[in-house]
Amino acid sequence: MKRFERRLINLPMVARVIGWLMMIEGIFMSIPLVTCILYEETDWLAFAISIGVTFATGAAMTFCLHPRRTDMGKREGFLLTALVWVIFSFFGMLPFLLCSSALSFSDAFFEAMSGFTTTGATVMNTISEFSHGILLWRCLMQWIGGMGIILFTLAVIPMLNHSGGMQMFNAEVTGITHDKIRPRISQTAKSLWGTYIVLTIMLFALLALGPMNIFDALCHAFSTISTGGFSSEDNGVATWESSLYVKIVITVFMFLGGVNFVVIFKAATRGLYSVRHNEALNTYLGVVGVTFVIFVIAIVARGHFDSWESVTVDPLFMIISTITSTGYAVVNFEAWGTFVLTLIFVLMFFGACAGSTSGGAKIDRIIYLAKNIRNELDRCVHPNTMMPVTVGGKIMSPEIVNKVIAFLCIYVLLILFGGIVLTAFGIPLVDAFFSAFSCVGNTGLGAGVTGYGSNYDVIPDVGKWVLSVLMLIGRLEIYTVLILFTKSFWRK
Repeated sequence: MKRFERRLINLPMVARVIGWLMMIEGIFMSIPLVTCILYEETDWLAFAISIGVTFATGAAMTFCLHPRRTDMGKREGFLLTALVWVIFSFFGMLPFLLCSSALSFSDAFFEAMSGFTTTGATVMNTISEFSHGILLWRCLMQWIGGMGIILFTLAVIPMLNHSGGMQMFNAEVTGITHDKIRPRISQTAKSLWGTYIVLTIMLFALLALGPMNIFDALCHAFSTISTGGFSSEDNGVATWESSLYVKIVITVFMFLGGVNFVVIFKAATRGLYSVRHNEALNTYLGVVGVTFVIFVIAIVARGHFDSWESVTVDPLFMIISTITSTGYAVVNFEAWGTFVLTLIFVLMFFGACAGSTSGGAKIDRIIYLAKNIRNELDRCVHPNTMMPVTVGGKIMSPEIVNKVIAFLCIYVLLILFGGIVLTAFGIPLVDAFFSAFSCVGNTGLGAGVTGYGSNYDVIPDVGKWVLSVLMLIGRLEIYTVLILFTKSFWRK
């Protein structure tokens, strides 16, 4: 029997695909470039240089490399996915380094990584001092990263359907198992991105009909549907705190951003009846509903009941903003008490549905864990009984269950690691762990020194790099990044 031997990783092909992607990133940069020209801002030069450097580097990698093999397997898929997000952030930070209100190298990379991973944590103290082009680029980065860089590539480069496309899809798309809604992975990518674009256009139109101007509506459409949370105003969405219309519209689309886009696609094409039994969606609704009741009780008990909005729209907005990892805030939620802050932690940990643009551990995994715990308790009484974990009427294999448990353990360890590192730089204990938690979960919310009225600029540069790594790991579902540091991955 002939022994199977793995071949060397096809690095030239990986580099060539990255080159294609960098050219696409350069094309996206032309949108804020045009914006700067329209607003007669000098930052057009920063974008012009950034486009030139990014596009030229990508073109050189694409047309100068001629791989002997064009195939890509699982290892190439993992490596490509992780590298693309890092490289996109390095080149995406160029406008922040070259603009009229330039950031430091560490701050620029942190801002770019926060953008592409849809975390929404920022180091910008005064957003209004930046040009319209820079502000639009921040929100556009979140929109690109929301559905996924690799997923966009699979949609526009169909040849990857036969060259590691499924591996890259699984490495980037959040969740446990990924449903294909089309026979080919490239067709699935097009359908998901099509749904994403339609929702973005709908949200932009609705916001533009309200008190927001066209520019603000576009920025918030990008950052809301991607559940990123960047804003074009110093006070964020709180700028329109008095507008019930804005809060309701954003709440609805934040919620949709937390729903598996495959489910949204099926509901749009087959009707709502087709997704009525989706367990993750029903649990998502249940968690939001139960938490809302608890929030209202806590707000009333703390004496913050000053209008009907304070016990209806405001807590619902905050709940959905947190569970979907958007990170918008229209009120100072810390004033609602420690109990509410604890629930914020829980919601940040849960996250919304797998296959959405949200961060967190994902409700799907929480369901798996809860059912497995229930089965283990039952086995204590009936040890010989076969009790598999079933979700949506399907029996889940022990391998998937074990993978979920391992994921959640690593997830918690990453939060502990990040929190401990931040405390070493003088950040208060609770604030340090909250910040680490927020970055791993791609939420971007801050508390204490990074909380309401402040930002992540107070974190030392080394801490920002640590948090940037945590944001990347959280966005790519942990395994995609950590597997690169194992010997077995690189072994021939």
